[in-house]
Amino acid sequence: MSWVEFGDNASMPLLDLVFGRPLASQEERAQKIGSVSGIPIFGLDALSSAAYGPEAALTLLIPLGAMGVAYILPVTVSILVLLSILYFSYRQTIAAYPGGGGSYTVARENIGTGAGLLAASALMIDYVLTAAVGISAGVGALVSAVPSLQPHTLAICLSILAVITIVNLRGVRDSGLAFIVPTYLFVGCLFTMIGVGAFKTLAAGGHPVPVEPLPALPPATATVSLWLLLKVFSSGCTAMTGVEAVSNGVKAFREPTAHNARRTLTIIIVILMVLLAGIAWLATAYHVGATDPEKNYESVLSMLLRAVAGRGTFYYASIASILLVLSLSANTAFADFPRLCRIIAHDGYLPRAFASTGRRLVYSHGICGLAVLTGGLLILFGGITDRLIPLYAVGAFLAFTLSQAGMVQHWRRQGGPWHNIAINGLGAFSTGVTTAVVLTAKFLDGAWVTVLLIPLMLLGMLWVRNHYQKVATEISSHDPGDFTKIQSPIAVTPIANWNKVSEKALRFAYTVSDDVRAVYVSTGDESDGSFCTNWSAYAEVPARQAGLRPPRLEVLDSPYRWVLIPILNYVLELEKENPDRPIAVILPEMVERHWAHYFLHNQRAEVLKTWLLLRGNRRIVLINVPWYLKA
Repeated sequence: MSWVEFGDNASMPLLDLVFGRPLASQEERAQKIGSVSGIPIFGLDALSSAAYGPEAALTLLIPLGAMGVAYILPVTVSILVLLSILYFSYRQTIAAYPGGGGSYTVARENIGTGAGLLAASALMIDYVLTAAVGISAGVGALVSAVPSLQPHTLAICLSILAVITIVNLRGVRDSGLAFIVPTYLFVGCLFTMIGVGAFKTLAAGGHPVPVEPLPALPPATATVSLWLLLKVFSSGCTAMTGVEAVSNGVKAFREPTAHNARRTLTIIIVILMVLLAGIAWLATAYHVGATDPEKNYESVLSMLLRAVAGRGTFYYASIASILLVLSLSANTAFADFPRLCRIIAHDGYLPRAFASTGRRLVYSHGICGLAVLTGGLLILFGGITDRLIPLYAVGAFLAFTLSQAGMVQHWRRQGGPWHNIAINGLGAFSTGVTTAVVLTAKFLDGAWVTVLLIPLMLLGMLWVRNHYQKVATEISSHDPGDFTKIQSPIAVTPIANWNKVSEKALRFAYTVSDDVRAVYVSTGDESDGSFCTNWSAYAEVPARQAGLRPPRLEVLDSPYRWVLIPILNYVLELEKENPDRPIAVILPEMVERHWAHYFLHNQRAEVLKTWLLLRGNRRIVLINVPWYLKA
């Protein structure tokens, strides 16, 4: 039986190797990014959606057969129009709110706290889904290329999640550098495909011949309808879920922050529009439609690459870049989710830990929280993209709508120019209509889960805020301190045997009070008698020789060999018997030099400390007295 506990001397070189060396606060400026790094950090989600957004729309057009492919271009044009509206709207948001926060900040300041929290709830859920869908889509594409990996889908998803988490914990600059090559390789390959495909299409008078034969389009099994086109539009809108990212992370950019953020947003949107328009045009020109996900599946981009360049080195390099970017597209969520949490926590609606930066000047709690939520979602849905997609995009478009409506109110209150009000008003209207379309089209397929989670998240944030307000009310004071009638405490220290650690605890107890009580639990062992017999020589006689009141030995009998419960009950009873005096519980514990030694000692001091914190009151004070081992 021993009160000696544990310590942990983690290996700092190993920690530095994995997460990087700790950064001082004054190094924050060096961690700011420019547009080159900003594109892979904040644009990876939006750009990668070019790989699955058009395909999601084309999949719903399969029942129309060859005729369905003709509709992808007008649907894409309508998506591009909406994307243009969002682009101009968010340029204004960045200029008006250079501190970041996006939809949450804009809606809260201009519409009200409820609207802001609604936008925040929608965005936070959407970021979790963004991370899960991005990783699962990338792994899904990998599994379709290498079917033997199918049984390991979930394990691969979680492995990629771990890598992205570690890279983001290393800091903003490191994450930007890590994702630059995959991002620009992806964009370069698709731009090359579109450029070569466009040249061949124009040279062939609009009817190019594929380098390799493509699968024949299935016969039509349905007729076109407005409802079908609305569903196609809603699926294609998944390509816009990353537009919000830059406005949330404005403060990550170097000075001038708003200028660099707007330039980054411009580059991202231009690249995305070219990719979406080019893919839709080539799909129409080469008559490429989606294939059945359940049978003989091949992605739309794979077919377009084969049609334009054949199955050669360029094809495999492009496919590799697509798989890599899809898997890493979750990085946008990891860049934005912690920053959004930081702003919400600063306002008191999330735990305050989310507002603090970690050892690498990033919001580590937000990164780890997103990793846990994303991992849970991947496990729950088995890492299958098709199960996650129906939950997607509702939150993003709800946040878009609230943000644009808030910007309308902002310009009206500030007396802004009419064209600003018109742009944001058009953005609010168009995204509001899109939200209704997406929600209606996907509700029964799973969007109802998102609709249920958003108010639950909102209620959770209100609960956090209410708790902080209650705590602030309880502990607030404007009165002068009352230092009269101060009573010295009764010092209680548990002792399992006599050694240097228990001696140090008793010595410290005398610095607190002259009323020191050593508590010993007797479990019927042979050592009990020896300890009690020698107590006088160990403690009482030396105390008298030092002119101190001898420590009082309290022996607690425990026939059932319980150790902690008798001590806990003794302290609580002592507190009741002395209503005018505080009780100081002195807990001796050893601090080990190596983490592995932690398992060699019991954890009674930690458990007792926890019990006293839960069962005690304001008059019971806990004091740790550590003994640092040299061995």
